[in-house]
Amino acid sequence: MPIQKCLHTTLLVSDLAQAEYFYGETLGLEKAERNLNFPGVWYQVDGYQIHIIVHDGLPKRELISEKWGRNSHLAFSVTDIDALAEKLTTNGFICQKSASGRPALFTQDLDGNVIELAAASL
Repeated sequence: MPIQKCLHTTLLVSDLAQAEYFYGETLGLEKAERNLNFPGVWYQVDGYQIHIIVHDGLPKRELISEKWGRNSHLAFSVTDIDALAEKLTTNGFICQKSASGRPALFTQDLDGNVIELAAASL
């Protein structure tokens, strides 16, 4: 049977408060209610969930634009990519446009997790 839907993605971060600021405040994700006794925080995105937990000693990844899309990453559809790009750069995050020319950009959270932000299709 083929996979029909993603249930959640787990990200390891070194500072949970910084991750909550990035995913909750900067990207605007809503926290998900979980009745499980797991550490960390969960976010809800269109029926999918992201579980963020602390892991000490994570190495930072190098920012190499040509490789961002090939690294493990989360991909989100966004309605106003230009406004979000401006908000990210205003808050000190590096953003790079997709090398393929499609309306998407890549950034990283504070732990080096690669985030793809693609313009939503109307």
